[in-house]
Order: sequence, then C-alpha cells, then structure tokens
Amino acid sequence: MANLAYLANRKKYIRPQAVIWMDSTVDLSNIDISGTEYQDFLILSDHSRSEISFATQRIENRQRMINGTMRSYHTADKLQISWSWSMLPSRSFNKDPQFNAQGIVSASGSVPIDYTVDGGAGGREILQWYNDHPGAFYMMLSYDTYNNVSNQDQYDQLSKYNQVIPVYFSQFDYTVVKRGGTNHDLWNISVALEEA
Repeated sequence: MANLAYLANRKKYIRPQAVIWMDSTVDLSNIDISGTEYQDFLILSDHSRSEISFATQRIENRQRMINGTMRSYHTADKLQISWSWSMLPSRSFNKDPQFNAQGIVSASGSVPIDYTVDGGAGGREILQWYNDHPGAFYMMLSYDTYNNVSNQDQYDQLSKYNQVIPVYFSQFDYTVVKRGGTNHDLWNISVALEEA
C-alpha cells in the first residue's frame, strides 16, 4: 500500500509528480493507494514532459425551437486530457528498485541507477500500463487547481491540490528516437485520455 510516506519518499522534488495512474480510486484526505507500484499504480515521470492540456467536452442536446431560439439539455461536462514526453528513457531504472513499504529503494547489492530525473515511470512501464488497461482506470493529478479551501489557506495547501478522475485511453503513440547503450533507449510518447 502506498501511503503519504511512500509517495513522499518516491518524489525527488518538494511537490509530487503531476500524474499517477491507479487501478482503484483514492481518498484524497489521506492518500492511501492500494497495491504495488508498476502493477496496481504507476507514478509517471515529469522527465521532459510537455504541458498537460485540458479540454472540455460538453454532452448536451441542442435544438432550435419553433420560434428560432436555441434550447439545450445539458447532461455533463467531461474532460479530455493530453500531454507528451520527449526523449523519455525507455525504463526508469537499470534494475528492479525493490521499493520497501516506505517507498525507499531496498535492493541488495548495488543501488539501482535511475534513468528518469525523478524516478518516475519510463517508456516501457507506461507502454505496459497502456497494454494492461483497455478499460477505465483512475488518474490522480497534482497541480495548482481550485480546491475547497478558504482564501486564507489557499497559499499553503499547494502540496494537497490533487484531483482523481476515472479515465480511458483515447490515444497512445510512441516512437523510439534513439537507441541507447546497453541499458535503455529514448522514446517520444504522447497520450490522450477521456474522463469516463
């Protein structure tokens, strides 16, 4: 289980990675992600990631009335989210990092070398997640967004600004840009997801 301590030890910088993909939803008040990393959830790398683009799809039925005015029956607004990586290492580490329950590398022998700048998922792990998830899954986004906090508290809560959205893949492309030495290649990946 990945709790706040696990996620805190898995991040390289003060703020967490922008995106985590998960098999099950999470309570944002205590952020306990169930399961094992790379199997039940995937912490995505911010390594050469482009901006995260949000678009809204409005689901509605519009129709002109007899007098010429427009009437709309609004059902819902659904997000379409997309981004890409350039020159992302094809794997995140040179060997299995074997994270312990606190998110700290516990590999015996030599310490694994991380290829992504923050230890987040590399191209192979992202591709594996895509292949294993033809249906819906959950995505946790961490960015400066509206949160139900008072005006006094809004400036010291940045690390708590998280949003969980059920999503499907709507597009996934990757290109092997450069073949590396013996341990990893460099990929360009682009993904687009639709809110379920």
